[in-house]
Amino acid sequence: MGSLLIYAPVPLFRAADGGFLLEDQACNGLRLWAENFDRVIALMPVETGTPPGTWVPLSRIGPAAARIEIVPLPAAWTLRRFLPALPEARRKIRDAIARSDRIGFAIGGLVGDWGAVAALEAQRMGRPYYIWTDRVESAVTRFAASHAPRWKTRIKARLTHRPMAALERFLIRRAALGLFHGHETFEHYAPFCRNPQLVHDIHLKPEDHLPEAAAAAKQAEAAQGQGPLRVLYVGRADPMKGALDWVEAVAGAVQQGADIEAEWFGAGPDLEAMRARVAALGLQDRLRLPGMVTDRAAVLAALRRAQVFLFCHRTPESPRCLIEALASATPIIGYDGGFARDLIARNGGGLLVPMGDAAALAAALAGLAADRGRVAGLIGRAALDRAGFDDETVFRHRSEIIRAHLPGVE
Repeated sequence: MGSLLIYAPVPLFRAADGGFLLEDQACNGLRLWAENFDRVIALMPVETGTPPGTWVPLSRIGPAAARIEIVPLPAAWTLRRFLPALPEARRKIRDAIARSDRIGFAIGGLVGDWGAVAALEAQRMGRPYYIWTDRVESAVTRFAASHAPRWKTRIKARLTHRPMAALERFLIRRAALGLFHGHETFEHYAPFCRNPQLVHDIHLKPEDHLPEAAAAAKQAEAAQGQGPLRVLYVGRADPMKGALDWVEAVAGAVQQGADIEAEWFGAGPDLEAMRARVAALGLQDRLRLPGMVTDRAAVLAALRRAQVFLFCHRTPESPRCLIEALASATPIIGYDGGFARDLIARNGGGLLVPMGDAAALAAALAGLAADRGRVAGLIGRAALDRAGFDDETVFRHRSEIIRAHLPGVE
């Protein structure tokens, strides 16, 4: 199966024993790459400070860790840190490229984006590479230029989103292969790529899917129409997720007489504004904002209990939370976009309204609260739309594409 070099932008942290800590899902990703290739070399940035609570020792990878080599690079997101680090980082990157059969890099930034640096080095060495991305980072940055809460962030975004977009196009045009997570990202980048491929990235295990019998029971319960319509979102509370639109959509549905209980799991810069708006509307008994929920079992239980996954994403990205909702037989209701549209194209496990139209979303939500038979039907279709969305399937699919379409040196 040969060896694979990747750049994974998820940061490492140093443990007290001198080893590395990594986010749990990233450990799972490395394990899955190692199941599909004989050897994996991973370029990864190293952050300083205290790691988040979900970071775990690399031993979590399991026996496959013996076939994974970590090449640490300094996290350097400012010119003051990036320029001094560049010569040594380039040496490490070139050495890793030379020792790998196939190579590919995640990109998503400007200064300090080692994935972009690695792609430039591959070009200099005459090595074909793939580019992986799961959102249009330049568009996300452009959105931040007008919506970020801090003025310094807005100014930086205004200065960087155009050169970021130019760099994305430059690297993708010269890539032998493009792996683009979700239809939203694929639609944006495919015109610039000689061989674009639509793929998915998900860390749900097959056993994380709601069992068929439980999905049928969930559908039957919804049809009975007892109690409030259960609405959920899981993600960061910030402008690009449409956090305040979400509050207005729920509030608008309640004002139309809908019996709803809603929860948003996640922290972020808009959380306090969301809480203030909920208090001003007097909806504390209808709308809960607990902040960050780190207990994965609690999140999965909430996804399975929910009857609607309500989202208001406002930038071109491919959020995995929509797939996680479908895996729990929970219909996705929210703003229209290529990614969400593609997920439910086969069976219709959701409803979409025009981007930015919170009033239309409120009306859709109120309509569902009044028609539980329709909710039950959407639950059944969501259970069909989840097929194929598990970690083993999607990593095997990507690996097969890489072997089929990316020249190697085996």
